[in-house]
Amino acid sequence: MTDTAHEDVALREMRWWDIDRVLTLEEELFPEDAWSQGMFWSELAHARGGAATRHYTVAETGGRVVGYAGLAVFDRTGDVQTIATARDHWGTGLGARLLTDLLTAATAFECREVLLEVRVDNTRAQRLYERFGFEPIGIRKGYYQPGNVDALVMRLTGPATAAATPSSVGTCVQGTKSHG
Repeated sequence: MTDTAHEDVALREMRWWDIDRVLTLEEELFPEDAWSQGMFWSELAHARGGAATRHYTVAETGGRVVGYAGLAVFDRTGDVQTIATARDHWGTGLGARLLTDLLTAATAFECREVLLEVRVDNTRAQRLYERFGFEPIGIRKGYYQPGNVDALVMRLTGPATAAATPSSVGTCVQGTKSHG
């Protein structure tokens, strides 16, 4: 992927008409535990208006969804629900852009901290999160089903600082998700 291709990727708010294209990527990246259409509909139902508690973004180029990310907020704590990039966009910095977008949203929601779960075997994503200042705080045994894979729980305090100064250019994330 060239820098030009990276620049052609636009981030924007995820809307209901994006769900089918997001599901295609979701099923490709997470075949064992892909979210259902209903799960995305439910999340987007809480993403608009004055009482919004969710923020969902898609990354798009040439009419193709090449990434997406979502954040849920409860009592000033953000929770990364999902973040993923198409395999052909790994290593382009798209994962960092999506994470920056979520942390900017967490700041707008006045979150004190942001949490996430990531597969213990997804070291690529863990490195990205560490570059943004996330720290491991625990393990959730058997969190990812049906594979019975453990999740590493990570936390970032002060998301406004991390969104403004990530040291993760050129890094991309395969995906992390929470079925929260």
